[in-house]
Amino acid sequence: MPNLLCVSYFAVLLLLASYGVHRSHLVYQCWRYRHRLQRVRALSVLAGSSGELPKVTVQLPLFNEATVAVRLIDTVARIDYPRDRVEIQVLDDSTDETQAIARAAVERWRRAGLDVVYIHRTDRTGYKAGALDHGLKVAKGELIAIFDADFLPPPEFLRDIVGHFADPTVGMVQTRWGHLNRDHSLLTQVQALMLDGHHLVENRARFGAGNLFNFSGTGGIWRRQAIDDAGGWQHDTLTEDLDLSYRAQLAGWRFIYRDDVISPAELPEDVSAFRAQQFRWAKGTVQTARKLLGKVLRSPLTVGQRVEAFFHLTPHFAYPLMVVLSVLLLPALLLMPATDPRTMLLVDLPLIVGTTGSLAAFYSLADAAQGRSRWSAIARLPMLIALGAGLAPHLSRAVYEGLTAMAGEFVRTPKKGTREGRYRARANLPLLEMFLSLLSLVSVVASVETHHYFATPFAMMFAFGYGYVAALVVAEQFRRRREFEAGIAPPSSGTPATSEQTPLVTDLAT
Repeated sequence: MPNLLCVSYFAVLLLLASYGVHRSHLVYQCWRYRHRLQRVRALSVLAGSSGELPKVTVQLPLFNEATVAVRLIDTVARIDYPRDRVEIQVLDDSTDETQAIARAAVERWRRAGLDVVYIHRTDRTGYKAGALDHGLKVAKGELIAIFDADFLPPPEFLRDIVGHFADPTVGMVQTRWGHLNRDHSLLTQVQALMLDGHHLVENRARFGAGNLFNFSGTGGIWRRQAIDDAGGWQHDTLTEDLDLSYRAQLAGWRFIYRDDVISPAELPEDVSAFRAQQFRWAKGTVQTARKLLGKVLRSPLTVGQRVEAFFHLTPHFAYPLMVVLSVLLLPALLLMPATDPRTMLLVDLPLIVGTTGSLAAFYSLADAAQGRSRWSAIARLPMLIALGAGLAPHLSRAVYEGLTAMAGEFVRTPKKGTREGRYRARANLPLLEMFLSLLSLVSVVASVETHHYFATPFAMMFAFGYGYVAALVVAEQFRRRREFEAGIAPPSSGTPATSEQTPLVTDLAT
């Protein structure tokens, strides 16, 4: 029994460590290919300075976005691009007052001479992917720009990007996300750091090395022909953007990443909304891996490209591994003898340094790449680790659902916009997180009592992470209940909303 436990424990630890090694490799690639990332900006300016500008259709998919719809439409309508070369499609699947709000904004800009159309569907088939596909059938542009409801693209966005499409092999250009409310709270600061890591390390490294990377669902431009050649928008996964990205690149289209063009967006300020967003991303990524990973591994891509694609499509498997590790920790501490100082230095210490060191390098590079202090990322690293651990049970369920079912309901992330509390995600009592927090607290005590001192920080991380997320969810639900009882806001529990009367958004993971 102790031998089996030991093998299982270290197998899980080594699998998690492999993702840490991969993070370090991404950091190295950012440094190695830094000159290519700089050259791509100059090439866009050169290509965009000659010839007629291409016709662009800007698609704005909406679903119950009353708090941000006008802001989005007005911002996109003011983009600096010839009016005879741009079309705006407001793709509205809303069931609430967003319909009237969006229609009024569209009519206002139509009277001002802008080519903007309002397209409303009543059945929501395919959710966001279905709306984008529906609009594509009548789109006038050869290029398709897409912005989610909470994004505010800068006026020069199209002019900065369209030059890349002078190269007929370019199928998509993705830009970096900014954060309108980065400093609202510790939760939004950590979210911003997580997204900066994706955009300023992962995307830059993959693009620089010539590996496959993905359209992020918003803040980018597609060549319409690339979408068609890849089989169009499909809705058998919850991450239609990742799915289409891989199919297009396997079909031979090249992608460009521009980290210097930034579209600010709103981060979820409630932990329930954040968990709902992460659940959808995790489940959809696993579904895409089920759908395409085999095809990728059998493709004529290089070995390096296939290895990178594997890590790109499987990162969320780290969450169930973290849960298993935290559960195995206590029996491992009680049944396995404490290691001698020599073994600690040769085995335990490198594992700790390797896992935490790769995170520090990864996120400090993300901050440094945008002119922020590396130390600001390192200072927030403990909270980022704790939040990741606290999300692990929730996202482990997302991984399971992604492995056992395709598609599912697309639950969009609630936006605060101009009216806080209009849309809210729902969360049940986090009983599993509470239990795992208590179990990890016992592991903290056991690690000290059994002299497994190198295990103490891990046990403390799990205990704090599970407890922190559980406390956030419970505090948020109690606050909402008090607001409801005081008549300030709608309830955050009950039957999922399907009508204008009850503007709640259901969290799939609860």
